[in-house]
Amino acid sequence: MSQATELLGASRAPHLRIVAVISAAHFVSHYYILLLAPLLPFVRAEYGVSYTEIGLVLAAFNIVSAALQTPAGFLVDRFGARVLLVVGLAIGAGAFVVAGLVDSFWVMVVMFALAGVGNTVYHPADYALLSHHVPQDRIGQAFSVHTFSGMLGSAVAPASLLMMQSMWGWRGAFIGAGILGFAVAAILLAVHDNAAASAPAAPPRAASDDAAVGWRLLLSAPILLNLVFFVLLAIMSGGVYNYSVVALGALYGTPVTIANIALSGHLLLSAIGVLIGGLVVARTSRHGLVATLGLGAIALFSALIGNVDLGSLPLIVVMTVCGFFFGVIMPSRDMIVRDVTPPGSFGKVFGFVTTGFNIGGIASPLIFGAIMDHGSPRLVFLLVAAFSLIAVVTVVTRPRRAA
Repeated sequence: MSQATELLGASRAPHLRIVAVISAAHFVSHYYILLLAPLLPFVRAEYGVSYTEIGLVLAAFNIVSAALQTPAGFLVDRFGARVLLVVGLAIGAGAFVVAGLVDSFWVMVVMFALAGVGNTVYHPADYALLSHHVPQDRIGQAFSVHTFSGMLGSAVAPASLLMMQSMWGWRGAFIGAGILGFAVAAILLAVHDNAAASAPAAPPRAASDDAAVGWRLLLSAPILLNLVFFVLLAIMSGGVYNYSVVALGALYGTPVTIANIALSGHLLLSAIGVLIGGLVVARTSRHGLVATLGLGAIALFSALIGNVDLGSLPLIVVMTVCGFFFGVIMPSRDMIVRDVTPPGSFGKVFGFVTTGFNIGGIASPLIFGAIMDHGSPRLVFLLVAAFSLIAVVTVVTRPRRAA
């Protein structure tokens, strides 16, 4: 946490207020992604729908997000990141308030699709604002705080939503979540207005604002390799988060409590590793090397888990250390993208490559679910290791700069 304190100290520079409020927006985005999960039993019981039907709610959100995030990146570069981020926060917040107020399941489906529209702006707008307003020697730490804040939103969401549900019902929890989004949008307007005068100016608009030129940029080798990199990381994370507990039980008879402790350690150290990774990228420009070493460590520890019955305590330690390296590489991941992005194109590029999260999120359960259905739990960990090594290839073979 010392990194966050160092980066956000009031005496450092006016841009730090912008870092804080953009991180708050990222907190909200992850909070909204988990909004339905803890409240699902209450929503399903009230509307009397099946799990398949309620799955339409999540599908609507994710399909719209995946389809529109890259176009949102083009809009960010053309019209400005700040206004798009405020609009996105307002759209998501308003959609959840309406879903809480209107007694209709199909209205909820439509509102989650609308919230998916709001969700498209976070990554392109956040990274564009950070890239424009944070000095070069602080950008890696800003990225790490930004990523950490999203993890914090995911961690806080279940308990806080259930607390609101216990006081006001699930509809009150939806409305409370909406109020949170409106509040952050208002703060973003106020803080940015106060800080913009002394913040570094955004670079001039590039010719890449033209749609045809922009798509040629996105389909260039450096950007496509980064997209593949993000897809692989999302698949790996999904395999560990969603299937490690059941895979360990099937492979070694690991008790559910031990496997969950190991997974919790993995998640906790991932968050801490993000902050440590921010310190690392502030002290080196060799972001590809940092990512390569971290991915190599993930491959090694994942293969060890898949091939050796470690026992309870060593398993917890190895899973926790593996999570640490997952976190450490994240700021380097973002810096690798920034290093190959021409000025004026941060919105579209980050919007495009972070679509890899959605692609990986769709592919991961299909891959690892099929593995478990075919009785091959060892492959869960061996595939994580294999995808880590493939990710290394995307890092070490990337060209230095997109055209």
